[in-house]
Amino acid sequence: MEYNIVTVWHIEAPLETVYELISQSLNWPQWWCNVKSVEEIAPGDTKGIGNIRRYTWQGVLPYRLIFDICVTHIEPQVVIEGIVSGDLEGYGRWSFSSHETMTIVRYEWLVRTTSFWMNLLELFAYPLIKWNHNLVMRQGGKALAHKLNSRLIQVAHYSR
Repeated sequence: MEYNIVTVWHIEAPLETVYELISQSLNWPQWWCNVKSVEEIAPGDTKGIGNIRRYTWQGVLPYRLIFDICVTHIEPQVVIEGIVSGDLEGYGRWSFSSHETMTIVRYEWLVRTTSFWMNLLELFAYPLIKWNHNLVMRQGGKALAHKLNSRLIQVAHYSR
């Protein structure tokens, strides 16, 4: 099953600070409760291209997802893109912009599930998995704002 989901956070915090926390994903488990672990598999080059990290996630539903992301493109404080493999396959992209005192973080997730049970139950599981993803992202936005001692102004989710 394929998922094309976009989450947008509006956070009252400086772009530089928000970008720094998002780009340092090895530290996500310290502040984002749904991220159970992040391990570096390969460091990549001096800019971070080719960096591979293994992520273990758990939302409210009783399953964990484990996948690797290989960074393919970075423009500091603008975008981080990567190719996903493992329980999910596809593409992820963080993009960053600012407006006055607010940072706008957009996460695009174009992936498909690879596990047999998720694909088998796709008609039933699709709305639940999307709901779980949206909850995880909402909790991440709140946790990021809390970590920054700032305010999460808005969270929006879009599906394509």
